[in-house]
Amino acid sequence: MSQYQVLNPATGVVEKEFQDATDAECRDAITASDNAHKSWSKVPIAERAAIVHRIGQLHIDRQDELAAIINREMGKPLADAAGEVEFSGYIYQYYADNGAALLADTEIELSGGTGTAVVRKSSVGALLGIMPWNFPAYQVARFAGPNLVAGNTVILKHAPQCPESALAIAQIFADAGVPEGVYINLFATHDQIADMIPHPAIRGVSLTGSERAGAKVAEVAGRHLKKCVLELGGSDAFILLSTDDIDAVIESAVFARIDNTGQACNAAKRMVVIDGLYDQFVDKFTAAMMSAEITSPLSSEHAAKMLEDQVNRAVKQGAKLTSAGERNGAFFPAGVLTEVSESNEIFREELFGPVAQIHRAKDEADAVRIANDSQFGLGSYLFTTDSEQALRVADALDTGMVYVNGVGMDAPELPFGGTKRSGFGRELGPLGIEEFLNKKLIRING
Repeated sequence: MSQYQVLNPATGVVEKEFQDATDAECRDAITASDNAHKSWSKVPIAERAAIVHRIGQLHIDRQDELAAIINREMGKPLADAAGEVEFSGYIYQYYADNGAALLADTEIELSGGTGTAVVRKSSVGALLGIMPWNFPAYQVARFAGPNLVAGNTVILKHAPQCPESALAIAQIFADAGVPEGVYINLFATHDQIADMIPHPAIRGVSLTGSERAGAKVAEVAGRHLKKCVLELGGSDAFILLSTDDIDAVIESAVFARIDNTGQACNAAKRMVVIDGLYDQFVDKFTAAMMSAEITSPLSSEHAAKMLEDQVNRAVKQGAKLTSAGERNGAFFPAGVLTEVSESNEIFREELFGPVAQIHRAKDEADAVRIANDSQFGLGSYLFTTDSEQALRVADALDTGMVYVNGVGMDAPELPFGGTKRSGFGRELGPLGIEEFLNKKLIRING
């Protein structure tokens, strides 16, 4: 049976199936991508950028069509899916508009001697992308957008439950005028991917997914000296130290927890609240979560069962659960866990769904300690009325991103990535285009 199928989580019905790639197709993809790089890398950057800009515009033009596919494949609310597709379009356009400046030579001021020195940025070749199901358009944009502008070529493996998204996105690339071999969609299996990474023509690998998948890819890539970028799990802290508007903070906290039905690596999953605001926050946040309208399923019934098991284990180990109901197939109710001791297994686990933990912090130092007491280090959210405290705490947080007094502030120009077991490397912004480049020194004497 093929791995690639549309299993609608709202109904549990398999609506479509697609054939896995053959080993020969995987080999052919590498050859085609490698050959395409030889010509694509020589296309003037303005022409590459124009094509990538069209990719972005086609995402925006077709956002309703793509949103309906995403909704059917993994249950994302239609409005959220449409927003994802539109944002993806802006990412392509950001790199198209700014690529020439981001890839310009960097002049180096010489400390002695005569002549000049520059660092010239150029593409490296064929890249392999392994993307997840929770943001099937956005994740591709973060990887493919900058790399195509830079002159690299891309082989893209989507999550098996998103084959229709994969084909619709590949069609956009073709309609935008991307030459054959520059972007290749491949319904490869995990074993085939493991066999492709060592190929000499594959110059780098980017994966967004689980820690387990990241570890496997990093192991193979490291063994064959391949550069990789990993964006893995997260259990981001939402830290409240002071506020002039508790209701606005509650609104932000709820959105940060249940956006995309709670299935985002950088969602706020652990609420860390200063002692003086803790009781008020718990009451208001719990009430807001219980009244939140969660009408979409998780990505699958299996995902919902996994979350249910985590919540049940947390309660058995002493946590208190307030829930809006019970699991129904892939549908999972909003939940709030309090009294979660540091010995509770759930304290250091990622909850991928609309369930939050709330922790009481004695003071600023304790809030930072709780937030950093995690194997993950993707992002964090900090709310405070003290600007000096904001910078002090932001510096102390062991994460790749800190958002102060706001949520949903992602933008194409802002780098995205984490530390610890949340992975390494950066996507988006100026840093995102530099991960797979040859930064060549050219030193001219005299």
